[in-house]
Amino acid sequence: MTGQHDPGAAGETSHDNRRQVMYWRLLARLFDPEEQASLESASLAVVEDIGLPAALLDPQASVDSLVQRHPELAAELSGLMVPAPDAGGEAEAAGARDGAAEVRRAALVSKVLLNVFHDPPGNVTAGRLSRWQADAGWLERALGCGPGELRGARAGGAGVSPTGTGGGGRTPDLSRLIPEIGPELSSIEAGLVRRMRLREVLADPHLAAQLTPSMSLIEQLLRDKDNLSGVALANAKALIRRFVDEVAEVLRTQVEKSTVGALDRSVPPKRVFRNLDLDRTIWKNLTNWSPEEERLYVDRLFYRHTARRTTPQRLIVVVDQSGSMVDSMVNCTILASIFAGLPKVDVHLIAYDTQALDLTPWAHDPFEALLRTNLGGGTDGTVAMALAQPKIAEPRNTVVVWISDFYEWQTEPLFESMAAIHRSGAKFIPVGSVTSSGRAAVNPWFRERFKDQGTPVISGHIRKLVHELKTFLT
Repeated sequence: MTGQHDPGAAGETSHDNRRQVMYWRLLARLFDPEEQASLESASLAVVEDIGLPAALLDPQASVDSLVQRHPELAAELSGLMVPAPDAGGEAEAAGARDGAAEVRRAALVSKVLLNVFHDPPGNVTAGRLSRWQADAGWLERALGCGPGELRGARAGGAGVSPTGTGGGGRTPDLSRLIPEIGPELSSIEAGLVRRMRLREVLADPHLAAQLTPSMSLIEQLLRDKDNLSGVALANAKALIRRFVDEVAEVLRTQVEKSTVGALDRSVPPKRVFRNLDLDRTIWKNLTNWSPEEERLYVDRLFYRHTARRTTPQRLIVVVDQSGSMVDSMVNCTILASIFAGLPKVDVHLIAYDTQALDLTPWAHDPFEALLRTNLGGGTDGTVAMALAQPKIAEPRNTVVVWISDFYEWQTEPLFESMAAIHRSGAKFIPVGSVTSSGRAAVNPWFRERFKDQGTPVISGHIRKLVHELKTFLT
């Protein structure tokens, strides 16, 4: 019947309007420093109507403070921006009908995005940086990642399983933008660190205790370490050590998952109680069973083989420590130390910019190795090659990992020496990035020639490099 009123359609339109209010306020806050009174009042009415706290609209309130006052919001925020599994048209229709839930999600998404991407001017204090890092952690949770994962704070950390409501309908799916969001978060954090009077903060133990180590902060500390002394230097070292330990814990877990080789049955099993194979011992001695005495007499004990077949390997890691490769320098120094701890793996570590530094004596201790680096400057891989080539004593027993963006001054001579390593029988692995975000620009000239040579550049997550090394070394 024409002219008939449809209350369902009217309700859906009302929900659409409310969602638009929340997103228009978000855009206005992000791009216009002046507060829009009409949007603020309309947003307040929406938030109160859907049962969310008014503090959600306070730009000074951190997500942590909201969750502390309203613990029930934690579950909603986790996985908030992860799309729900596609369950067909029926589920889609149900999601479309649940307009009120979509408004609620829009309000929560707006809060998280505004706290992370709105960067008011002014000095950055240790407390402000800490609050931003916590808010960025909530954004990462909302995207289904572990806190710090997108910013490289925990290299290689596995994403958490979303516990929130997932997708459902019309809230923007930002999870597909993770490759772009990660580097952007790192860039914002680096900007905050640069604007902070870091030396003054480090000189005050109370303020330094508020700092949370991250890749951006560690980069700044490594760049400025030669200008620090006393309490400031001690606090800087403590932050670097803490960050190194956190990343090492994650990487060590990845390496240890499958670094063991096949059982070597040519090596007799060690005859200790923990290796006793009780089931096999009973089975092999069943003929000695005495029914009268109801006893089993054991003539021989059997033990499990635990020795693994391994071959001594030499791992040479060459890392570009120029300004564009800081993340890789930190991660690869830690990774080299982990492999240095494996049995029968001989690890050598070389860092270079326009000069090369042999860090092999400290390869087992990434903290000490990093303190000896000099981040920044230009790039000349030929000086690193001069240190690396003499270390290749047995080519077929050697792997050379070269981490760089390969923007070099002497391109052809360097590539020819790399090709010579490959032809010698050594395994040559060129790596463009070993970061958590996986973003890196690799010189196209080198990329094409490595591909033609059969040694394509590894670019992406550090897990790719871990996999390649485990395959060769075990």
